[in-house]
Amino acid sequence: MEALTIICREHADLWRLTRAVDAVATELRQGNTVDAAFFEAFFDYLEGFVDRYHHPKEDDLLFPRLRERDPEAAPLLDRLGADHRVGAERLAGLRAALTAVLRDEAGAEADLADRLAAYAKAQIDHIRLEETEILPRARRALTAADWEAVDAAFRDNDDPLFGPHPRIAFRALVHRMAALAPETVGLGGHASGVLATDTTPEPLLRVTGLETAYGRIKALERIDLEVRAGEIVALVGANGAGKTTILRTLSGVQPATAGRIVFDGEDITALKAGHRVRRGICQSPEGRQVFGPLSIEDNLRLGAYTAPAERRDADLDRIWAMFPILHEKRRLPAGTLSGGQQQMLAIGRALMGRPKLLLLDEPSMGLAPLLVEEVFALVESLKAAGITILVVEQNAAAALAIADRGYVLETGRVTLTGTGADLLASDEVRAAYLGM
Repeated sequence: MEALTIICREHADLWRLTRAVDAVATELRQGNTVDAAFFEAFFDYLEGFVDRYHHPKEDDLLFPRLRERDPEAAPLLDRLGADHRVGAERLAGLRAALTAVLRDEAGAEADLADRLAAYAKAQIDHIRLEETEILPRARRALTAADWEAVDAAFRDNDDPLFGPHPRIAFRALVHRMAALAPETVGLGGHASGVLATDTTPEPLLRVTGLETAYGRIKALERIDLEVRAGEIVALVGANGAGKTTILRTLSGVQPATAGRIVFDGEDITALKAGHRVRRGICQSPEGRQVFGPLSIEDNLRLGAYTAPAERRDADLDRIWAMFPILHEKRRLPAGTLSGGQQQMLAIGRALMGRPKLLLLDEPSMGLAPLLVEEVFALVESLKAAGITILVVEQNAAAALAIADRGYVLETGRVTLTGTGADLLASDEVRAAYLGM
């Protein structure tokens, strides 16, 4: 049922964007102006991703199988299919309305606002119907053979870095809209609205009551945290607070003594580290820990040790494209690289595992300020590619500046949590960790 998780994640993105556009429509009615580039990016997203990429997989694969297994779902599927078919027509109307605004035609702003509001309502109703009626029916009715075929088609969506489709471009459009949206609207905050609690996808990672110990010394105590798909979540705190221990426990290197770790809907608390890697948890460890005597290429290939052999060369080519300096030196021992280059290698090695969740442990440690900026720019680009990241970092200011949310740790406990911006603005955090 992997396809259901993917669909829910895409619905969450579309829900946020649709709520933002609905708020923009209200601003237009109030006489405010909005950058036309925002609408153009939104329309491109609807046309490229929703109408050409998301909907066809539902129409061609999921819906026909559900219609066969659950005939009573037919009227609902007919309604959703009709919505999909008129998508291009609705989008053409929105584009025409925007063109009229740009031409300064009389009443054009009001017409665009009305069209946007109508589109937003229809889209939200559509998502609610899928989430509350269709997806639960599919979960109950489809067979294992059905899911094997449907999941195979949808799996590309969940492989944003290496998949054959231009997922990166779609994520870039989302981030462009976030930058262009009015401050009063934003994207992802409370002003954009949230999907109802009973239809919001489960977090990709949910940790509850997690504890571990080194001998008699308890290192973590009742840790609760969540990471949702597509987020950057930062763990900050002083040395010895337990940040690295959390990552080691999540990756399976350090055993949990209490609590639960649920990843992608599965309880993995008792799984060994190798099985967690196969499920998509990949770590770039503190201090890089590259295999110095081995070549750079061999280091990267080790990152794909659990992957099918036929995909390794293609994945390696993508790492070369991301880090050209590593390609230039691919035959050299990894130990000859500079600190910054070794960090690139450590991250590239983790990416070779095709992570659903990338664990980064102190990625800026020991690097010059300019290289620190490059590392955090890389982390942001990975998020733009759709990769979910949990980062441990002593450079709290830099980590929180790019994080969607953060957790502050002290002596093995979470003492504070909030958005990255809220934690940066917190007097307590600023005094304790930012030197301000």
